[in-house]
Amino acid sequence: MSAPGLPGFLIIGAVKAATTWIHAQLQGNPALYLPDPEPHYFSSDYDRGIDFYRAFFAGAPEGALLGEKSADYLAHPHAASRIAALLPHVPMVVQLRNPVDRAYSDYCMLYRRGTVQGPPEAYFDRATTTQPRFLDDGLYAAHLDRWYDLFDPTQIHVLLFEDVKKAPHLTVAQVCEHIGAPYHFVEALSDRPVNDGSAHFLPLALRTALAPLKDSVRPLRNNPVFNGVRNLLVREMRYPPLLPDTRARLVDFYAADVERLGRMLGRDLGHWLDAERMAA
Repeated sequence: MSAPGLPGFLIIGAVKAATTWIHAQLQGNPALYLPDPEPHYFSSDYDRGIDFYRAFFAGAPEGALLGEKSADYLAHPHAASRIAALLPHVPMVVQLRNPVDRAYSDYCMLYRRGTVQGPPEAYFDRATTTQPRFLDDGLYAAHLDRWYDLFDPTQIHVLLFEDVKKAPHLTVAQVCEHIGAPYHFVEALSDRPVNDGSAHFLPLALRTALAPLKDSVRPLRNNPVFNGVRNLLVREMRYPPLLPDTRARLVDFYAADVERLGRMLGRDLGHWLDAERMAA
């Protein structure tokens, strides 16, 4: 039972592991309410206070089970202890992806934002990187240790990116059972990627110039004239590739953590360490 006005379940990560897809599925469940933005309350916005957090759920219909997704909670050094203090019995969902693919996807996200500009290999050396999150966020076993120290393991339902790909209906059913919600599946999302990095975007300079108007133009997104103009300007995003030798070095970096994660979950994750098969 959650405290009034606070979530009864959390999706805590990992970043770039398709958590947006499960978030969209749960948003389509009429028994649930999840806000659109990620609150990041237990991570980067904790100092803004509990009233800031409660405001995310102010629009929930009466009787709805409240939840939220903030994908950075899993790797954040203080999120677990902060959640344990406020919501000690809350059920949580963790979605994990091959850490090598996750690291490259995270790089691509910051590349299209203009935060990073060099090739992937410039950021995938732990000794010199200016973006340690690319590597550190994929050390899943190390992060889960912190959560298992504070919560009953049965509170944390772990699923894999490949579970979503192979059995989306079963994945949603298991998540609904874990959080105590009736099963509901949004068929329109079954084959549609969410937050697809291969999608088309406005050029970076134009996105930067228009950023202050983001909230103002949001209501126009379904307007055919607005979409027609946008379609004239968008371009397919092209990313520097992840070279085979860089991928192999990442496999070596993650090998011990992946092997320990497999033992923790009772699952064979050997395919995550097969550099040649991943590159194929």
